Amino acid sequence: MTLVPVPQPREWWRTAAIYQVYVRSFADGNGDGVGDLAGIRARLGYLADLGVDALWLNPWYPSPMVDAGYDVADYRDIDPTFGTLAEAEALIREAHTAGLRIIIDIVPNHCSSAHPWFAEAVGSGPGSAARELFWFRPGSGPDGDRPPNNWSSIFGGPAWTRVADGQWYLHLFAAEQPDFNWANPKVREEFEDILRFWFDRGADGVRVDSVAVVVKDPELADLDPGDPGDPHPYVDRDEVHEIYRGWRRVADGYPDERVLIGEIWLPDPERFARYLRPDELHAAFNFPFLACPWDAAELRAVIDATLAAHAPVGAPPTWVLSNHDVVRHVTRYGRADTSFDHGRRQLGAPTDRALGTRRARAAALLALACPGRCTCTRARSWGSGRSRTSRTRCARTPSSGAPAARRRAATAAGCRCRGPATRRRSGSAPGGRRGCRSRPGGGRTPRRRRRPTPARCWRCTGPRCGSGGPRPAWPPRDPTPAAAPDPGPTTVPRHR
Repeated sequence: MTLVPVPQPREWWRTAAIYQVYVRSFADGNGDGVGDLAGIRARLGYLADLGVDALWLNPWYPSPMVDAGYDVADYRDIDPTFGTLAEAEALIREAHTAGLRIIIDIVPNHCSSAHPWFAEAVGSGPGSAARELFWFRPGSGPDGDRPPNNWSSIFGGPAWTRVADGQWYLHLFAAEQPDFNWANPKVREEFEDILRFWFDRGADGVRVDSVAVVVKDPELADLDPGDPGDPHPYVDRDEVHEIYRGWRRVADGYPDERVLIGEIWLPDPERFARYLRPDELHAAFNFPFLACPWDAAELRAVIDATLAAHAPVGAPPTWVLSNHDVVRHVTRYGRADTSFDHGRRQLGAPTDRALGTRRARAAALLALACPGRCTCTRARSWGSGRSRTSRTRCARTPSSGAPAARRRAATAAGCRCRGPATRRRSGSAPGGRRGCRSRPGGGRTPRRRRRPTPARCWRCTGPRCGSGGPRPAWPPRDPTPAAAPDPGPTTVPRHR
């Protein structure tokens, strides 16, 4: 495939259409049943032809995959399942030649328990400098056998786990994802160096995970769920803004634009907009639009409020309908209740696939017509709904057996598995245009589905589904009625 260099306009991020790529399942380049960087490189021409301006790649770092790569063991390397650092650099170069930018995921709140820093912290004991990089504290109660405070993990259960010497460490997500202590200057220096590492290799920007929760109350006071107080002990604290001002100084130090895009779940639009001031993040995902029900008046109100919140800081709105954490909008829009809420995912709610598809296409047109940026998942470009297979056959069980992490995997939008990786069998031609599984003329390429054959599950890092012990009974199978024939892929028009 020959790629012709394409001119790179300034401030491209203000009006860009960004395509989310989940590496593990996008395209398999070496035939092992797992998506990889080689598969993405082979399809850059196809992606450019879709009309998108940039690719956002979910975490591609070495990871135990307790939380689909959001438990990072090394921020400066590539998971061997996906390829090598040299392949990542080649992907960035080739994407630029095709006129595509590359946005990578950065996870600042926590790392993996397999990260060298955390392994050293656990081994070095109480009071060590290594433990000051995280939130290690003595327990409460007479014997220190209770957590230091009453904070709960976002995945459920306590936000604290005890180590062998009796101390506890904080994790707002899974127990295998210890939180960094951002009051420690070494943590700040480390992440600014990580940004430079990837910007030096040509990455055009970063999507920042869980932006608003990285700073904690140093007193670690108990939280009243009914009245968390102001400021909240770990959400949207004022000290967080200085962190992203430092990141912006790093990004602005490059002659070519480097962009910071935030994942920010905040109900207050004014507090949300503070992250988008000219010396902080360039943009952030607009989740009120994603969560809004299919109602003209409510959609209009959300759009008006979004534009009003962004105007004072001069930032472009980012319109998004789905991502790896939410139920796909084809499914949501086919339900009686078309809204979205993390606390009420409606996993067993029936959906009208044909109705959801029509509404999803109209919503895509609306999002692309709004001023600003638009982010699209691969499932959206295909018009795909929620995957049932991944919730039953791929409810992965982490090696630690952590039920919270397993719930997270299964309750995301059909798990964080985006569907089968494109796979070329030996001696056969790829399905569809340039190896894509969809035909340009509409409809899916007729092809018998084969059960993957690798020794491990091709959707996750555990044993092959069905061979790793009893399958969890949770969650129940979605009683979704038989779907209407898929109307075919939805090409993303140029967003200008």
